Amino acid sequence: MGRSQETFSKKEKEKKKLKKRQDKEQKREERMANSDKGKGLDEMLAYVDEFGNITDTPPDPTKKKKEIKQEDIQIGVAKQAEIDPADLIRKGTVSFFNDSKGYGFIQDHVTQERVFVHQNGLVNAIKENDRVTFEVEKGPKGLNAVNVKLA
Repeated sequence: MGRSQETFSKKEKEKKKLKKRQDKEQKREERMANSDKGKGLDEMLAYVDEFGNITDTPPDPTKKKKEIKQEDIQIGVAKQAEIDPADLIRKGTVSFFNDSKGYGFIQDHVTQERVFVHQNGLVNAIKENDRVTFEVEKGPKGLNAVNVKLA
């Protein structure tokens, strides 16, 4: 008669598959037994204490309360000193100016930052390397120089 179609390697493969299936089923049962789905909200909450440690007990609201006198509470904002208009005027040098396009940049002498200038903000006509005085105004893309005058 003919030989059996089942060989040793086929039997081993079948054993491995069966073992894998059993392991997978066992892991699934463990997950189901240890799952958090049936727990209430209180069991899932965690709290952080004053030292930054995670605990399962809520903080005590009566602990570490400070007593504040009503007279000590100040409501409002302290007055700021009026800004002197002379402090707003800056001095600088025109580092770049394009006459045909009508814009350029001024190098501030104090902060060494470059400030954009447009011909609409000019009082006098300027060119590169001119010393100027100007005021700064916040524009849509950053600081803009306005009221630019030759120094």
